[in-house]
Amino acid sequence: MSEYKSEFLKTLSERGYLKQVTHPAEVDAYCAKGIPTGYIGFDATADSLHVGSLLQIMMLRHLQKSGGKPIVLMGGGTTKVGDPTDKEKSRPLLTDEQIAANMEGIKKAFQPFLTFGDGPTDAIMVNNDDWLGKLGYLEMLREVGVHFTINTMVKQDTVARRLAAEQPYTFLEFNYLLMQSYDFLELFRRHHCRMQIGGSDQWGNIVGGVDLVHKAASGDAFGITAHLITTASGGKMGKTADGAVWLNA
Repeated sequence: MSEYKSEFLKTLSERGYLKQVTHPAEVDAYCAKGIPTGYIGFDATADSLHVGSLLQIMMLRHLQKSGGKPIVLMGGGTTKVGDPTDKEKSRPLLTDEQIAANMEGIKKAFQPFLTFGDGPTDAIMVNNDDWLGKLGYLEMLREVGVHFTINTMVKQDTVARRLAAEQPYTFLEFNYLLMQSYDFLELFRRHHCRMQIGGSDQWGNIVGGVDLVHKAASGDAFGITAHLITTASGGKMGKTADGAVWLNA
């Protein structure tokens, strides 16, 4: 029996999707009235998503079916850095052409599950390169950097592991948390989006975004994570990991 009252969270809970929720009572109340808006970001590190991503796409589908508005965020900007979460070494950097080609492949995965359009509950697809690519360095430092402390950032699991193993953690990678958090702030401002959804490995990045929306825009924002789909060996299934089951043929 689910403790949630909103159709969206009740469905996710009953189906075993939910791993973590930042503010359970508040997000439940938000989802129970009006048109709740939530997003998931997908970086373009390969030309297809995998079944681990399908779990998250289904969360967007249930959001839409329960009267909410899903936002699919294409990481055209963040892919230029590469999410270091749970990575023991730096990702290879992709060219703009590779990123564009990967995004075209990834977009196919959403059509069977979401209804896109201009209606109030229609899904929309956005690209974070539209704002990250135009953001000046000093502007980023003043608007976003001031709200993050090095003390907190070095405690993140991936950073702590790399430092303990004396593996390099580049300044480029260090900025990924700020960029993903800024995405949430930008979507809050542009589309009144108050929920970020992702896999449980994204919890630290999601909490960073929730905090930034609160500090920079005095807004209420929420984070929801799903359990991860793992490979037979027990490792996380990812686009750059061995053993992924792809969604595209």
